[in-house]
Amino acid sequence: MRNLYLCLIVCSITLTLQNCKSSTPVKLQVRWKDSPIPPESDYADVNNWAALPSKKDAADRVPIGSPFHDEQASAKADVFFIHPTILTYEPTNEFKWNASFSDAYLNAIVDSSTILNQATIFNAAGRIYAPRYRQAHYHAFVTSFKEDKAAALDIAYSDVKKAFQYYLSHYNEGRPIIIASHSQGTVHATRLMQEFFDGKELQKQLVSAYIIGIATPKNIFQHIKPCEKPTQTGCFIAYTTFLQGYLPDWHPKTPTELVSTNPLTWTLDDNFAPKELNLGGVSYGFKWVKNFADAQNHLGVLWTNTPYVFGRSFVHLKNWHKADLNLFYAPIRENAKVRVEAFMSQKH
Repeated sequence: MRNLYLCLIVCSITLTLQNCKSSTPVKLQVRWKDSPIPPESDYADVNNWAALPSKKDAADRVPIGSPFHDEQASAKADVFFIHPTILTYEPTNEFKWNASFSDAYLNAIVDSSTILNQATIFNAAGRIYAPRYRQAHYHAFVTSFKEDKAAALDIAYSDVKKAFQYYLSHYNEGRPIIIASHSQGTVHATRLMQEFFDGKELQKQLVSAYIIGIATPKNIFQHIKPCEKPTQTGCFIAYTTFLQGYLPDWHPKTPTELVSTNPLTWTLDDNFAPKELNLGGVSYGFKWVKNFADAQNHLGVLWTNTPYVFGRSFVHLKNWHKADLNLFYAPIRENAKVRVEAFMSQKH
Protein backbone atom coordinates (compact mmCIF):
# COMPACT_ATOMS: atom_id res chain seq x y z
CA MET A 1 0.00 0.00 0.00
CA ARG A 2 2.85 2.38 0.85
CA ASN A 3 4.49 1.75 -2.55
CA LEU A 4 1.21 2.43 -4.34
CA TYR A 5 0.77 5.63 -2.34
CA LEU A 6 4.26 6.83 -3.22
CA CYS A 7 3.71 5.94 -6.88
CA LEU A 8 0.57 8.07 -6.93
CA ILE A 9 2.42 10.99 -5.38
CA VAL A 10 5.27 10.70 -7.87
CA CYS A 11 2.81 10.47 -10.78
CA SER A 12 0.96 13.51 -9.49
CA ILE A 13 4.02 15.69 -9.03
CA THR A 14 6.03 14.63 -12.05
CA LEU A 15 3.02 15.00 -14.36
CA THR A 16 4.01 11.95 -16.37
CA LEU A 17 2.23 11.76 -19.69
CA GLN A 18 1.70 8.05 -19.14
CA ASN A 19 0.93 6.06 -16.01
CA CYS A 20 3.40 4.70 -13.47
CA LYS A 21 3.33 1.23 -14.95
CA SER A 22 4.37 2.38 -18.44
CA SER A 23 6.60 5.30 -17.50
CA THR A 24 9.87 3.50 -18.31
CA PRO A 25 10.59 3.83 -22.06
CA VAL A 26 11.58 0.71 -23.98
CA LYS A 27 14.42 0.24 -26.43
CA LEU A 28 13.63 -1.29 -29.79
CA GLN A 29 15.29 -4.52 -30.82
CA VAL A 30 14.97 -3.92 -34.57
CA ARG A 31 16.87 -1.55 -36.85
CA TRP A 32 14.98 1.21 -38.68
CA LYS A 33 15.64 -0.33 -42.12
CA ASP A 34 14.08 -3.60 -40.99
CA SER A 35 10.85 -2.01 -39.77
CA PRO A 36 8.08 -1.07 -42.24
CA ILE A 37 7.27 2.62 -42.74
CA PRO A 38 3.68 3.62 -42.00
CA PRO A 39 1.87 5.11 -45.00
CA GLU A 40 1.57 8.87 -45.46
CA SER A 41 -1.76 10.55 -44.88
CA ASP A 42 -3.74 13.57 -46.02
CA TYR A 43 -4.19 16.62 -43.80
CA ALA A 44 -7.44 17.43 -45.53
CA ASP A 45 -8.79 14.68 -43.27
CA VAL A 46 -9.64 16.30 -39.92
CA ASN A 47 -8.89 12.99 -38.20
CA ASN A 48 -5.22 13.58 -38.93
CA TRP A 49 -5.25 16.60 -36.65
CA ALA A 50 -5.18 16.17 -32.88
CA ALA A 51 -6.56 19.71 -32.63
CA LEU A 52 -8.35 22.05 -35.01
CA PRO A 53 -10.42 25.15 -34.21
CA SER A 54 -13.26 23.73 -36.27
CA LYS A 55 -13.76 20.61 -34.15
CA LYS A 56 -14.26 19.76 -30.50
CA ASP A 57 -11.06 18.30 -29.11
CA ALA A 58 -8.84 18.15 -26.03
CA ALA A 59 -7.20 21.47 -26.91
CA ASP A 60 -10.46 23.26 -26.08
CA ARG A 61 -10.33 22.46 -22.37
CA VAL A 62 -8.94 24.41 -19.41
CA PRO A 63 -7.51 23.01 -16.14
CA ILE A 64 -9.90 21.96 -13.39
CA GLY A 65 -10.21 24.67 -10.78
CA SER A 66 -8.56 27.33 -12.93
CA PRO A 67 -10.00 30.76 -13.78
CA PHE A 68 -9.28 30.24 -17.48
CA HIS A 69 -11.55 29.95 -20.52
CA ASP A 70 -11.07 28.68 -24.05
CA GLU A 71 -10.72 31.86 -26.11
CA GLN A 72 -9.98 30.42 -29.55
CA ALA A 73 -13.15 31.82 -31.08
CA SER A 74 -11.99 35.40 -30.51
CA ALA A 75 -8.23 34.86 -30.77
CA LYS A 76 -6.34 37.05 -33.22
CA ALA A 77 -3.46 34.62 -33.76
CA ASP A 78 -2.91 30.98 -34.64
CA VAL A 79 -0.86 28.40 -32.73
CA PHE A 80 0.85 25.59 -34.57
CA PHE A 81 1.61 23.03 -31.87
CA ILE A 82 3.95 20.06 -32.38
CA HIS A 83 3.64 17.46 -29.66
CA PRO A 84 6.48 15.49 -28.01
CA THR A 85 7.32 11.79 -28.12
CA ILE A 86 4.43 9.73 -26.79
CA LEU A 87 5.47 6.49 -28.52
CA THR A 88 7.78 5.24 -25.76
CA TYR A 89 6.41 1.73 -25.31
CA GLU A 90 6.71 -1.45 -27.39
CA PRO A 91 4.41 -0.89 -30.39
CA THR A 92 1.65 -3.45 -30.75
CA ASN A 93 1.62 -3.24 -34.55
CA GLU A 94 4.29 -3.81 -37.19
CA PHE A 95 5.37 -0.15 -37.22
CA LYS A 96 8.16 0.06 -34.66
CA TRP A 97 10.20 3.16 -35.45
CA ASN A 98 7.52 5.56 -36.64
CA ALA A 99 3.92 5.81 -35.50
CA SER A 100 1.00 5.09 -37.76
CA PHE A 101 -1.78 7.62 -38.35
CA SER A 102 -4.26 4.78 -37.85
CA ASP A 103 -2.97 3.81 -34.41
CA ALA A 104 -6.12 4.59 -32.42
CA TYR A 105 -4.53 3.64 -29.09
CA LEU A 106 -1.60 6.01 -29.54
CA ASN A 107 -3.83 8.80 -30.86
CA ALA A 108 -5.97 8.54 -27.74
CA ILE A 109 -2.89 8.84 -25.52
CA VAL A 110 -1.66 11.86 -27.48
CA ASP A 111 -5.01 13.57 -27.03
CA SER A 112 -5.33 12.82 -23.31
CA SER A 113 -1.73 13.69 -22.46
CA THR A 114 0.14 16.28 -24.47
CA ILE A 115 -2.82 17.96 -26.19
CA LEU A 116 -4.68 18.23 -22.89
CA ASN A 117 -1.73 19.20 -20.69
CA GLN A 118 0.36 21.24 -23.12
CA ALA A 119 -1.53 22.47 -26.19
CA THR A 120 -4.33 23.90 -24.03
CA ILE A 121 -1.85 26.38 -22.59
CA PHE A 122 -2.23 28.37 -25.78
CA ASN A 123 -6.02 28.35 -26.29
CA ALA A 124 -6.29 31.91 -24.94
CA ALA A 125 -3.66 33.30 -27.32
CA GLY A 126 -4.59 31.61 -30.57
CA ARG A 127 -6.55 29.05 -32.51
CA ILE A 128 -4.78 25.73 -32.04
CA TYR A 129 -3.64 23.55 -34.93
CA ALA A 130 -1.91 20.36 -33.77
CA PRO A 131 -1.17 17.75 -36.41
CA ARG A 132 -0.82 14.05 -35.81
CA TYR A 133 2.38 12.82 -37.36
CA ARG A 134 4.45 9.68 -37.73
CA GLN A 135 6.42 10.50 -34.62
CA ALA A 136 9.74 8.76 -34.11
CA HIS A 137 9.86 6.20 -31.32
CA TYR A 138 11.70 7.20 -28.13
CA HIS A 139 14.48 4.79 -29.12
CA ALA A 140 15.53 7.17 -31.90
CA PHE A 141 16.97 9.46 -29.20
CA VAL A 142 19.05 6.79 -27.47
CA THR A 143 20.15 4.50 -30.31
CA SER A 144 23.84 4.28 -31.15
CA PHE A 145 22.95 4.11 -34.86
CA LYS A 146 22.84 7.74 -36.00
CA GLU A 147 21.44 6.75 -39.39
CA ASP A 148 18.42 5.14 -37.71
CA LYS A 149 17.76 8.27 -35.67
CA ALA A 150 18.04 10.50 -38.73
CA ALA A 151 15.75 8.31 -40.82
CA ALA A 152 13.03 8.12 -38.17
CA LEU A 153 13.13 11.86 -37.50
CA ASP A 154 13.09 12.64 -41.22
CA ILE A 155 9.86 10.67 -41.62
CA ALA A 156 8.32 12.51 -38.68
CA TYR A 157 9.43 15.93 -39.94
CA SER A 158 8.08 15.25 -43.43
CA ASP A 159 4.61 15.02 -41.87
CA VAL A 160 5.05 18.15 -39.75
CA LYS A 161 6.16 20.06 -42.83
CA LYS A 162 3.27 18.71 -44.89
CA ALA A 163 0.79 19.66 -42.16
CA PHE A 164 2.24 23.15 -41.87
CA GLN A 165 2.04 23.67 -45.62
CA TYR A 166 -1.59 22.55 -45.54
CA TYR A 167 -2.23 24.93 -42.65
CA LEU A 168 -0.70 27.84 -44.56
CA SER A 169 -2.70 27.09 -47.67
CA HIS A 170 -6.08 26.39 -46.07
CA TYR A 171 -6.26 28.00 -42.64
CA ASN A 172 -3.81 30.80 -41.93
CA GLU A 173 -5.06 33.63 -44.18
CA GLY A 174 -2.21 35.90 -43.12
CA ARG A 175 -2.85 35.66 -39.37
CA PRO A 176 -0.04 35.99 -36.79
CA ILE A 177 1.56 32.67 -35.86
CA ILE A 178 2.87 31.19 -32.63
CA ILE A 179 4.99 28.07 -32.95
CA ALA A 180 4.78 25.89 -29.83
CA SER A 181 6.44 22.55 -29.17
CA HIS A 182 8.02 20.22 -26.66
CA SER A 183 10.83 17.65 -26.83
CA GLN A 184 10.67 15.76 -30.18
CA GLY A 185 8.19 18.39 -31.25
CA THR A 186 10.88 21.01 -30.71
CA VAL A 187 13.31 19.10 -32.92
CA HIS A 188 10.77 19.41 -35.73
CA ALA A 189 9.71 22.96 -34.81
CA THR A 190 13.32 24.15 -35.01
CA ARG A 191 13.73 22.61 -38.43
CA LEU A 192 10.40 24.06 -39.55
CA MET A 193 11.40 27.54 -38.43
CA GLN A 194 14.73 27.29 -40.20
CA GLU A 195 12.98 26.30 -43.43
CA PHE A 196 9.93 28.58 -43.35
CA PHE A 197 10.61 31.55 -41.03
CA ASP A 198 14.29 32.32 -40.52
CA GLY A 199 15.05 35.23 -42.84
CA LYS A 200 11.96 34.39 -44.91
CA GLU A 201 8.85 36.43 -45.65
CA LEU A 202 6.86 34.39 -43.13
CA GLN A 203 9.05 35.69 -40.31
CA LYS A 204 6.93 38.86 -40.42
CA GLN A 205 3.98 36.80 -39.13
CA LEU A 206 5.88 35.19 -36.25
CA VAL A 207 4.60 36.32 -32.87
CA SER A 208 7.03 34.09 -30.99
CA ALA A 209 8.15 30.48 -30.75
CA TYR A 210 7.94 28.45 -27.55
CA ILE A 211 10.39 25.67 -28.44
CA ILE A 212 10.75 23.89 -25.12
CA GLY A 213 12.46 20.75 -23.86
CA ILE A 214 15.57 20.56 -26.05
CA ALA A 215 18.94 22.19 -25.35
CA THR A 216 18.90 25.05 -27.89
CA PRO A 217 21.90 27.24 -28.81
CA LYS A 218 21.44 31.00 -29.03
CA ASN A 219 22.54 30.99 -32.69
CA ILE A 220 20.26 28.14 -33.82
CA PHE A 221 18.66 30.64 -36.22
CA GLN A 222 20.37 33.31 -38.30
CA HIS A 223 17.67 35.98 -38.01
CA ILE A 224 15.45 34.92 -35.10
CA LYS A 225 16.90 35.78 -31.70
CA PRO A 226 16.11 34.59 -28.17
CA CYS A 227 13.42 36.60 -26.39
CA GLU A 228 14.87 38.85 -23.68
CA LYS A 229 11.71 40.45 -22.26
CA PRO A 230 8.05 39.44 -21.87
CA THR A 231 6.62 41.72 -24.57
CA GLN A 232 9.21 41.02 -27.27
CA THR A 233 7.94 39.49 -30.51
CA GLY A 234 9.50 37.71 -33.47
CA CYS A 235 11.79 35.83 -31.08
CA PHE A 236 12.01 32.40 -29.47
CA ILE A 237 11.75 30.97 -25.96
CA ALA A 238 13.64 27.84 -24.95
CA TYR A 239 14.55 26.02 -21.75
CA THR A 240 15.07 22.57 -20.25
CA THR A 241 14.13 21.96 -16.61
CA PHE A 242 16.19 20.27 -13.89
CA LEU A 243 16.21 20.17 -10.11
CA GLN A 244 17.81 23.15 -8.38
CA GLY A 245 21.55 22.42 -7.99
CA TYR A 246 21.68 19.62 -10.59
CA LEU A 247 23.32 19.58 -14.02
CA PRO A 248 22.84 16.60 -16.38
CA ASP A 249 25.73 14.42 -17.55
CA TRP A 250 25.84 16.03 -20.98
CA HIS A 251 26.35 19.49 -19.51
CA PRO A 252 29.97 20.79 -19.50
CA LYS A 253 29.42 22.38 -16.05
CA THR A 254 30.77 25.65 -17.45
CA PRO A 255 29.07 28.62 -19.16
CA THR A 256 27.33 27.60 -22.39
CA GLU A 257 25.72 29.25 -25.40
CA LEU A 258 22.41 27.54 -24.65
CA VAL A 259 19.25 29.57 -24.31
CA SER A 260 17.38 29.36 -21.02
CA THR A 261 14.36 31.61 -20.72
CA ASN A 262 12.98 31.96 -17.22
CA PRO A 263 9.21 31.33 -17.64
CA LEU A 264 8.39 33.42 -14.57
CA THR A 265 10.31 36.57 -15.56
CA TRP A 266 10.79 35.99 -19.32
CA THR A 267 14.42 37.11 -19.11
CA LEU A 268 17.70 35.35 -19.75
CA ASP A 269 19.42 36.41 -16.52
CA ASP A 270 20.09 34.09 -13.57
CA ASN A 271 17.94 35.86 -10.99
CA PHE A 272 15.84 33.53 -8.84
CA ALA A 273 12.07 33.79 -9.42
CA PRO A 274 10.00 32.60 -6.43
CA LYS A 275 6.90 30.46 -6.71
CA GLU A 276 4.75 33.47 -5.85
CA LEU A 277 5.36 34.70 -9.41
CA ASN A 278 3.85 31.48 -10.76
CA LEU A 279 0.13 32.00 -11.39
CA GLY A 280 -0.31 28.25 -11.51
CA GLY A 281 0.84 24.95 -12.92
CA VAL A 282 -1.08 21.83 -13.87
CA SER A 283 -0.75 18.64 -11.85
CA TYR A 284 -2.09 15.11 -12.17
CA GLY A 285 -5.71 14.97 -13.31
CA PHE A 286 -5.38 18.26 -15.21
CA LYS A 287 -5.79 20.21 -11.98
CA TRP A 288 -4.65 23.80 -11.57
CA VAL A 289 -2.23 24.43 -8.67
CA LYS A 290 -1.38 28.01 -7.74
CA ASN A 291 2.27 28.90 -7.00
CA PHE A 292 3.31 25.50 -8.32
CA ALA A 293 7.02 25.99 -8.93
CA ASP A 294 9.88 28.48 -8.80
CA ALA A 295 12.53 29.02 -11.49
CA GLN A 296 16.11 30.15 -12.01
CA ASN A 297 18.40 30.05 -15.04
CA HIS A 298 21.84 28.51 -14.55
CA LEU A 299 24.47 27.88 -17.21
CA GLY A 300 21.92 27.40 -19.99
CA VAL A 301 19.39 25.23 -18.16
CA LEU A 302 16.39 26.05 -15.98
CA TRP A 303 16.50 25.08 -12.33
CA THR A 304 13.41 24.51 -10.20
CA ASN A 305 12.77 23.16 -6.75
CA THR A 306 10.40 20.22 -6.37
CA PRO A 307 6.84 21.54 -6.95
CA TYR A 308 5.13 22.91 -3.87
CA VAL A 309 2.40 20.32 -3.37
CA PHE A 310 1.58 17.67 -0.80
CA GLY A 311 4.06 14.79 -0.87
CA ARG A 312 6.97 16.77 -2.38
CA SER A 313 9.38 15.41 0.27
CA PHE A 314 8.98 11.92 -1.21
CA VAL A 315 10.11 13.03 -4.67
CA HIS A 316 13.79 13.09 -5.56
CA LEU A 317 13.68 13.63 -9.31
CA LYS A 318 16.49 15.57 -10.92
CA ASN A 319 15.24 15.70 -14.51
CA TRP A 320 11.93 17.57 -14.86
CA HIS A 321 11.74 17.25 -18.64
CA LYS A 322 8.22 15.79 -18.72
CA ALA A 323 6.94 18.75 -16.71
CA ASP A 324 8.69 21.51 -18.67
CA LEU A 325 5.38 23.09 -19.65
CA ASN A 326 3.04 21.89 -16.90
CA LEU A 327 5.13 23.48 -14.14
CA PHE A 328 4.63 26.91 -15.70
CA TYR A 329 1.24 26.45 -17.37
CA ALA A 330 -0.36 29.76 -16.35
CA PRO A 331 2.73 31.97 -16.83
CA ILE A 332 3.20 30.64 -20.37
CA ARG A 333 -0.51 31.02 -21.09
CA GLU A 334 -0.53 34.66 -19.99
CA ASN A 335 2.73 35.47 -21.73
CA ALA A 336 1.49 34.09 -25.05
CA LYS A 337 -1.49 36.46 -24.80
CA VAL A 338 0.81 39.38 -23.96
CA ARG A 339 3.02 38.72 -26.95
CA VAL A 340 0.03 38.50 -29.29
CA GLU A 341 -1.24 41.83 -27.98
CA ALA A 342 2.21 43.39 -28.42
CA PHE A 343 2.43 41.98 -31.95
CA MET A 344 -0.98 43.34 -32.89
CA SER A 345 -0.18 46.80 -31.48
CA GLN A 346 2.95 46.95 -33.61
CA LYS A 347 0.89 46.28 -36.73
CA HIS A 348 -1.42 49.26 -36.20
